[in-house]
Amino acid sequence: MSDQLLTIEVTRLDAGHLQLRLTGELDYDTAPELIAAVAHLRDADGQRLLVDLGGVSLCDSSGLSALLVVHRAAGSIRLTGVGPQLRQMLDRTGLTELLAVEHATTDADADVRSIG
Repeated sequence: MSDQLLTIEVTRLDAGHLQLRLTGELDYDTAPELIAAVAHLRDADGQRLLVDLGGVSLCDSSGLSALLVVHRAAGSIRLTGVGPQLRQMLDRTGLTELLAVEHATTDADADVRSIG
């Protein structure tokens, strides 16, 4: 087990918009870190959050719960970099409809659009 299971990198995109890039595991042990980080950001300044999950290797039910807490706290979040396994979990739990999840564009998707 590594000492650092989750890394949260915060980048200011422009006024009122922040990006949180998560790397590692979002689970029972690390979900409180995400909640605390967002609470700290919200205390500092009201922000809209873009949460990049492209570096998340594992997300369990505690991770999903943390995303819901972040959604409620921030009021406006958008998820990006959602991998197939996490997307399936979000779909099965109905959270895809609640959370703003960006759809990844694959090369095959681009080919279909260019043909169609």
